[in-house]
Amino acid sequence: MADNVIILAGGQGKRMKSDKPKSLCSVLGEPMLEWVISACEDAGVKDICVVKGFMGEYIDEYLASRKGSAKITTVLQKQQLGTGHAVMQAADHLRENIDGNTLVLCGDAPFIDKDTISGALQLHKAGGCGVTVVTSMIDDPKGYGRVIRTENGISGIVEHKDCTPQQLEINEINSGCYWFETQALLDVLSDIKPNNAQGEYYLTDCVELIIAKGKRADAFISSNPNVSLGANDRKGLLALSDIARKQVIAKWLDEGIEFTCTDGVSIGRKVSIGIGSTICQNVTLSGDTVIGKNCYIGSGSVIDSADIGDGSIILSSHIYGAKIAAHSSVGPFEFRK
Repeated sequence: MADNVIILAGGQGKRMKSDKPKSLCSVLGEPMLEWVISACEDAGVKDICVVKGFMGEYIDEYLASRKGSAKITTVLQKQQLGTGHAVMQAADHLRENIDGNTLVLCGDAPFIDKDTISGALQLHKAGGCGVTVVTSMIDDPKGYGRVIRTENGISGIVEHKDCTPQQLEINEINSGCYWFETQALLDVLSDIKPNNAQGEYYLTDCVELIIAKGKRADAFISSNPNVSLGANDRKGLLALSDIARKQVIAKWLDEGIEFTCTDGVSIGRKVSIGIGSTICQNVTLSGDTVIGKNCYIGSGSVIDSADIGDGSIILSSHIYGAKIAAHSSVGPFEFRK
């Protein structure tokens, strides 16, 4: 039984004012799409179909260049007619995995994580569900679809613009992440109708359609408070990067790394820092950078995909892809490549 993934990455993101697809806009130096794909890889779900749309050739180019363990194919959504319509474009991918379960994710919601993916799948399988929705409890649910719970799971999801006043009071929201029994999804996909305020094909309608066919639907509340977060403009994208930046710094603080000041500090997710090292303000560490033990990275330094040996001192220097021997002193104001 094969589990697989469909990632919806067809959005143009006009308010981003970018000549690239929205999902390729970066959070902490990595495209949002990369965050989503790597979460799937971490969870062990590696058969992935990316639904592309506006300037989809950029997505093809990015996927061809990335390194990873996932098997990734793409399909084109020529018109953006909603999330249900996007999944329809991946029908052949679904048929190839008919005996398994399908995870549907948004390519512009970067904070999905392996624990949420795995936990939702476990609930999905244990309950014998046709669909399991990943949800989040938030204080201000404005703009999000509301999850309607019952004594035996959920009865459906109502988009914000279609909610009654009572439904608008619900704080459990749809994250846009779903586990479907693949056959159950295929059985109802062609039955979705654009009978809503937007005239679009909502994937959320599949929940009620699957229930109507006698299948159970449930919801998994993620413990990740940011699982549903996305961005519609550059301000929102900056907010996502700021959340990610603080999370990475917090992780390294827990590992015993000293920060003299976190102002202007940006550390990529793939960076490694050895115990006893100190990071000063206005430092950027990115790519596959490795900082050894007991290093001192001075203010203004920019280090990308470099290897800094144990005990080294880097003062206000730019280092790109270079290997710095242990106990070296570099700078101030040097450039190494």
